[in-house]
Order: sequence, then structure tokens, then C-alpha cells
Amino acid sequence: MLGLGGLLIYLGIAKQVEPVLLVPIGTGIILANIPLGGLTDAGGLLAVLRKAGIDTELFPLLIFIGVGAMIDFGSLLQRPYTVFLGAAAQFGIFGTFFLAYFVGDGGLRLFDFSFKDAVAIGIIGSADGPTSIYVATLVGTKYAPSIVVAAYSYMALVPIIQPPIMRALTTDVERRLVMPARAPKVSRRTRVVFPIVTILVTGLIAPKATPLIGTLMFGNLLRESGVLERLSQAAQNEMTNIVTILLGLTVGGMMEARDFLRPETIMIYVMGVVAFAVGTAAGVIFGKVMYLASGKKINPLIGAAGISAFPMCARVVQKVGLEANPHNHLLMHAAGA
Repeated sequence: MLGLGGLLIYLGIAKQVEPVLLVPIGTGIILANIPLGGLTDAGGLLAVLRKAGIDTELFPLLIFIGVGAMIDFGSLLQRPYTVFLGAAAQFGIFGTFFLAYFVGDGGLRLFDFSFKDAVAIGIIGSADGPTSIYVATLVGTKYAPSIVVAAYSYMALVPIIQPPIMRALTTDVERRLVMPARAPKVSRRTRVVFPIVTILVTGLIAPKATPLIGTLMFGNLLRESGVLERLSQAAQNEMTNIVTILLGLTVGGMMEARDFLRPETIMIYVMGVVAFAVGTAAGVIFGKVMYLASGKKINPLIGAAGISAFPMCARVVQKVGLEANPHNHLLMHAAGA
């Protein structure tokens, strides 16, 4: 486990692979597995952080406020069709759920996965660490630490996991397609009303999702109100940075050798890769459908940004697009997905 922590730190610093996530997680792993360190014992630093921030779901909700303050929903409001790419990418959730339940109590019984465990494992396919924490805690799965660590680890490894899948499912001609950067302007009133309406609609049709969507949209309202710049900047920077440090250390601290080195845990990590791969593939395939339906005006690569690892996926789409065509700027289109 000490080697794994060192590997994550190496990838973050030397290879610059999502260092904001990998360095704190790697450090947390090392701290948790130092013999007689006591950091994960009752009253230890990592145990206190887990109880205060993970078990209460506080950290993911604070992160969502910061993420909401960072997101410009203008891309989505300008290009509403991108919502379908986001929906298609969620196949990773359902595919992984059925797989976990099939190899567990719902079929082969090769692993000790109950229905609730399968639900929590499936949410890894959302490619969203805060959501994984929230759902795993909500359903009460015994594999919450492994699920959370898998979700955050694979979020950080998005630049490694996604590009081969994107290239395999698209042609060079499709990747080179340049999409117009200009789109209809979104009024300030629309930007302000959007988060409020979203909270209300979510509360009516999916009340259990209100904490996540509510905090996300609250953060976005801070951004779009035009009168709360100081709070918006604090949410985007100071609060998000502090919570990211604490969350990274806590997630890494949940990876103790006695919990990690089990068949079920290894299977969760395998299914995490499957979840990300299926979600990415589904998004790109639906992007190809939209490419044909639009008369070859939509670059299929933006479908890979349909999973929720914001903003990593959008940056990966931009990078792969630029590799195919130096004039191909897909960042804003991908952000809408």
C-alpha cells in the first residue's frame, strides 16, 4: 500500500496526471498504512476527517458548491442537444450495476455484493467522486471506502483511460471535424433563473437528489447573480481548495491494507474501469449518431465529456481534438455535455 501511495504521488508530480487529486490521495494512503501511526484509529486525524466529512456527506456537498460556482451552464443553454450526450454516457452506471449484481447476490454469487452494494458500485460510472460518496453513504454499503477511492482514483486517471477509447471509436475524419464556436447568446435572466428552476424541478421529481443538485445550483447562482462575486470566488478557490485537500487525504486514508487486499475490493476496481469505459464508449457512440443526424456537423468526441468528471473530461476532449486538428477547439462544446 505504501508503494501504491508513492505511485500516485509520482504520477501526480512527475507525470502531472491530475496532481490536485492524486497527490493528496497518495499521501493519505501512506499516512494510513504507516505501522502504529494511529492516524486511522479513533481520534486520529484521518478518522476524524472521515467521520466529519465523509460519513456526514459534508465534503461532497461543499465540493458541489465550488463546482457549481465554476460551471458556466451557458454552453448547455446555448447547445441544449448536448444534454443527450450526458444522458448516453450514464450507461456506465447501469451496466456496472447489473454486472455487480449479477456476479453477486443476483446471479453467480461469486462475490459478496448485495443489491445495495451493486447500486453503490454502479455509481462509480458517474465518474463523480462527490456523488459516489453521497450514494455509498446513503445506501449504507459496507464497501463505501473502496467505492469512493475507486471513483476518485479513476477520475484522476481520466486522461489515461479515455483517449484510447475515443480514438478507437472514431475515425480521423470525425476527430478533425471543427465545430463552430459561436452560439446564441444566453441572457443574464436565463442564467439566473436556470439554477433556481433546476432546484425546484429536482425537488419535485427526485427529492433524494436535492442535496447534491441543490448545492451545485446554489454555487452556480453565486456565480450568475452578478452581485456575489466575492462569495463566488471564495467558493471556487479558497473553499474548494481546502476541501479538496481534506477530501484527498481522507479518501487516501480509507485505503488500509486490511480492507483493500480483498477479492471484492479488487473486483470493485475492475468494475470501476468497466464503468468508465462503458460510459465513455456510450457517449462517443451517441456522439457518432448525432454526427450523422446533424449532417456531420457535430464532432463525436464531445460525447466522451458526457460522464461527470468535470472539467477533466472536457479537457481530454479538447486535447484529443487538437491532436487531430490544431484548429479544433472543442472545449466549450464538451463542457455543455
